[in-house]
Amino acid sequence: MDFQYWLYIIIGIVYLLSQFRKKQDDQPNDVPGPERPEASGRQQPQRPPERQLTFEELLREITEGKAPQQPEPKRFQPEERYVSYEDQIAEEEESLEEVGYSTERDAQAFSAYEEAKRQVSLRSSLEETMKLQDTDMTYGRFKAFGPDAQRSLLKDYLVDLNDAEGLKKAVVMSEILQRKF
Repeated sequence: MDFQYWLYIIIGIVYLLSQFRKKQDDQPNDVPGPERPEASGRQQPQRPPERQLTFEELLREITEGKAPQQPEPKRFQPEERYVSYEDQIAEEEESLEEVGYSTERDAQAFSAYEEAKRQVSLRSSLEETMKLQDTDMTYGRFKAFGPDAQRSLLKDYLVDLNDAEGLKKAVVMSEILQRKF
């Protein structure tokens, strides 16, 4: 872990030095010094100093940017035609209003409903048909739902004392738990 600590410190120092050197390279030096020889081959091209725009030039740029652009002449565009679909909608509405109402079908549905109601009253419900004597409770299926057997600590201690290993454990535990002072 000590090695990693020093490794991170060294990497950080190298990074800071490279950033510092990069900033120095970005700053123009008018006087060539020992750090930036002119003959090093890494000469940056001289940029002409930008002249500041006058108020009139700035105003002209702003107004030209806001001026509406001339729309391009329209090339070939197909002629737009108006199509009325109202006639078709009226026909569809009329067809929707027609209802095929049949009293005969309603009478059949009503008689089937009445027959089902009568059959329900004749049949016995599930609660009436289910009896506890009919439930198969063999093979310990419902043992998980019964009362849990309680563990008796006294029985566990007696079993341990009857065994030689258990007696050794009891002596060691008594020595641990008894206070000498």
